[in-house]
Amino acid sequence: MTSYFLEVGALVRHRDRPDWGLGQIQSIVGARVTVNFENEGKVVMLNAAALDLVSLDSY
Repeated sequence: MTSYFLEVGALVRHRDRPDWGLGQIQSIVGARVTVNFENEGKVVMLNAAALDLVSLDSY
């Protein structure tokens, strides 16, 4: 299930993989969310529940 806050361009962090760094959502197609993380590169996720939205104030 895709969360309401997810949209292309949103900045996120993966709560289980903090070493991946900051990520930006590249695309959302159905349940697939593609995120480009600064330290891991492009990751396609089927479960976006582990993503936490990063506010611009906290970045």
